[in-house]
Amino acid sequence: MTAPGALTGSSYQLRCIHCGTVGRADGSNLRCDECGNLLEVVFSDLKSRDSGTLKEIWLQRRTSYAPEDSSGVWRFRELLPNLDASHLPITLREGNTPLYELQRCAEAAGVERLLAKHQGMNPTGSFKDTGMTVAASFAHQAGFDWVACASTGNTSASMAAYAAYGGMRSLVLIPEGHITWGKLSQALDYGALTCQLKTDFDGCLKLLEQIVQRKRIYVLNSINPYRIEGQKTTAIELMEQLNWTAPDHIIVPGGNLGNSSAIGKALMEMKEAGLITSLPKLSIIQAEGANALVRTMRETGGKQLVPVQAETMATAIRIGNPASWKKAVRVLQATGGTVEEVSEVEIAIAKAEIGADGIGCEPASAVTLAGLKKLVDHGFVRRDERIVLILTGHVLKDPDFTIKFHRGDLFKDTEEIRIDRRPPIILDADPDAVLKALEQHERTAK
Repeated sequence: MTAPGALTGSSYQLRCIHCGTVGRADGSNLRCDECGNLLEVVFSDLKSRDSGTLKEIWLQRRTSYAPEDSSGVWRFRELLPNLDASHLPITLREGNTPLYELQRCAEAAGVERLLAKHQGMNPTGSFKDTGMTVAASFAHQAGFDWVACASTGNTSASMAAYAAYGGMRSLVLIPEGHITWGKLSQALDYGALTCQLKTDFDGCLKLLEQIVQRKRIYVLNSINPYRIEGQKTTAIELMEQLNWTAPDHIIVPGGNLGNSSAIGKALMEMKEAGLITSLPKLSIIQAEGANALVRTMRETGGKQLVPVQAETMATAIRIGNPASWKKAVRVLQATGGTVEEVSEVEIAIAKAEIGADGIGCEPASAVTLAGLKKLVDHGFVRRDERIVLILTGHVLKDPDFTIKFHRGDLFKDTEEIRIDRRPPIILDADPDAVLKALEQHERTAK
């Protein structure tokens, strides 16, 4: 992972989001030494960048076969922290994810047009890869042999893959009984030391922060500021796909809140650098059973976190004490966005609707569509506005959820579910039986 010649990234500082103290950039501490809050990457030269030149450089790199140019993250490296001249990034060609139009979902939400940026099309099937390539690269540069994370699934899969590809070893702490087999199997296959702990995600993260005080291990959760830097390229790539015209709204799922913080950070940096002329409203949707940010905004105005005991089948956002809540509050305030919560049934219906558009996503991603419906009903989003949903995980991340929903096993009978469920039909191996089923399906669909 080394090569002569530096990547042309930006010089930066790690600065505390609360007191402004400048932190160490060597990876030994991811929190402020003075007040214990999170650190973030701060650039001093954004206004000096020529936006037209940047856009041209980024576009030209799309024809290059160099790994750092083929990556949809490192292609935008002028807005990323500098790696040393002797290091190239650990990349699996992440990013470069599609922007889809969702016609049926637009109708379901009551809007004229709806787009979805599908981060589930990354190498390990989730948005985590965009952050992991940057954070893992800085861990490798700093000489760490071990990297680690607490995870509800997607982070562990991504970290294990990038650690293996970069020649590092990985430790995964997951809450027992609250991770899908699809995600767990990825971590195992990529060689991670995987520990299922008798606690929830928040307990896993707390334990991990204790472990790294006793052994030299680099934490790759979203408390890591380099993770946020990589994840923010989702927004840069989105703006490029929209020809640098910002939409009216971007809607993001809310779990540990690193992704919404990253996307919001990118929007503010792009506006400062002159890459876009206006800020879209960024809104965050949570499951009702894991609604810490919703309660924080509604009960304290964003001044104090209101943690919850998280419970939702959308396991990727089953987090009750989100580490990046202060960053997320700042993004909401800067962009004029809002928060909303949705029920388990609303999530399942939205997931099936996204699937019916031929796209598909994991349950946590579907909160965006479910939340959009409520924002339209409340008048926060107008019918004629441009809206982009961020879909964070691939449909195959949680196939059990999908199968149980369509078989009718996910919920008891409820009048709320007014979408056609599509269970498999068991038939004799007879063409007449299949044709009869086909004809019945056609009659039902009319």
